[in-house]
Amino acid sequence: MPLRVLKTVWIFFWAILLTLILFLPIVVAALVGKRGDAAFHGTQIYAWCILKVCGIRLRVSGREHIRPGERYVILSNHASYFDPPALVLALGLQYRWVIKKELRKVPLFGLALETSRNLFIDRSKGSDALESIKQGVAQLPDGTGILLFPEGTRSWDGRLLPFKRGGFVIARDGGLPILPVTIRGSHDRLPKGHAAFSSGDIHIVIHPPVTVGDKPLETLMDEVRNTVAGTL
Repeated sequence: MPLRVLKTVWIFFWAILLTLILFLPIVVAALVGKRGDAAFHGTQIYAWCILKVCGIRLRVSGREHIRPGERYVILSNHASYFDPPALVLALGLQYRWVIKKELRKVPLFGLALETSRNLFIDRSKGSDALESIKQGVAQLPDGTGILLFPEGTRSWDGRLLPFKRGGFVIARDGGLPILPVTIRGSHDRLPKGHAAFSSGDIHIVIHPPVTVGDKPLETLMDEVRNTVAGTL
């Protein structure tokens, strides 16, 4: 028990410290830069530091499937708070997050997310929220994609939850290819409901892009979910 408490204090200490250190540079970069790319690089520094101090080793496969300058709707499974920093470092491309609006209220952290041009969603508003996200995606700079967790929340046991339609509608209506991504091992490092992490590997698998075309939405959802599940 003392070790679990120590690990919990350790991760909260570094999360708060890094937020205090990087908050101002990220916000200034976001306000000064027209595209928000510099602010995104600031989040990569945060991600590298938080994974490093927690002893997380990142392994990545499939980067060859990413075409430089292409805009993707990136869809990934989600089972841990380590998933966002792992993806920020692993993918090697510019994108913005679709984030639940509650995170906007987190002191400093929420403001940094907002000024960095991430998109917040109010899940209680249903189709209206999706329309606002589609408008936000259309206004993103060239070569900047969007990342969503189609499960909508973290899995308690690491197993893949059913996918929601939002990300697929955004891809279909925007004519954007979907980039499926599988995260392996993050649930073992930091399960939902716990703050005591365990050091070790997280493996990011980047799959070939999926062209939306005229595929029925349900068919597209099944195809992408099976791809993500196939390497879990």
